[in-house]
Amino acid sequence: MTVPNTPPEPARADAATEPGAAPDPFAPPPVSDGEPPAGLPDAPPAAEHPLPAELRIGSGVVLACLLVGLLMAGLWAWLAPKVPLVVDGDRILYVDPEGEQRAGADAVFVLIGLGAGILTALGAFLLTRKRGGGISVALGLAIGGLLGSIGAWKLGRWLGPSDNLIGEARRVGNGGHFDASIDLGALGALLVWPMAAMVVLLALSAAFGKREEDPPPYWGVPAGTYGPPVEGAPAPGADAAPGTGAAPVDVRPGSEEPRQG
Repeated sequence: MTVPNTPPEPARADAATEPGAAPDPFAPPPVSDGEPPAGLPDAPPAAEHPLPAELRIGSGVVLACLLVGLLMAGLWAWLAPKVPLVVDGDRILYVDPEGEQRAGADAVFVLIGLGAGILTALGAFLLTRKRGGGISVALGLAIGGLLGSIGAWKLGRWLGPSDNLIGEARRVGNGGHFDASIDLGALGALLVWPMAAMVVLLALSAAFGKREEDPPPYWGVPAGTYGPPVEGAPAPGADAAPGTGAAPVDVRPGSEEPRQG
């Protein structure tokens, strides 16, 4: 005899292990330590934050541009046309008042900056092509190109002729000739390097950049390709086994009902 309001006897853990015992349909599935329950997908691994890698790549591109800027400064100081001056008493005069040496110095700086932009963009693209480039490459080229141009301008002026005209005039004396310092008449030439690098990087990425495979159209995917196959359905691309499925239907002219062959 059972006393009223008696709670049911708790299920024993070894009830399912007894021979002939039926499993409890309401019992929770056993869960082992460190393994997910059956039927659930594994948890995706924690993705690493891409910021440190992007910072390293961008910093490397900027540093490379600064090194190229040192070479650009030397080339500009060497190739830029000089403005010849002559000392006439207590005056310093141009040897060729209608000369275009000032504009020539700007043109040489622009050409060297254009070459530097192409060189740095090509090198950065080839080194980062496998990882698909990234915003760090573009920002590194833009910032590094601008800083490299400014550094080449300042360093080139220092490497070129002295800007102390009075001291140079006293050094050469009356009737002597010397060269004026080189300088940029149009500061917009400083933007040639970063702009050229951006254009070249965009063209290289569009023509030879890493491509991602396009997914197949949803209407062209056969049944069972994605997800578990339907029970009883043949595998994709496999013919039905002999003796299974519906028999072919034979429809002949003049017959009232189709008959199976």
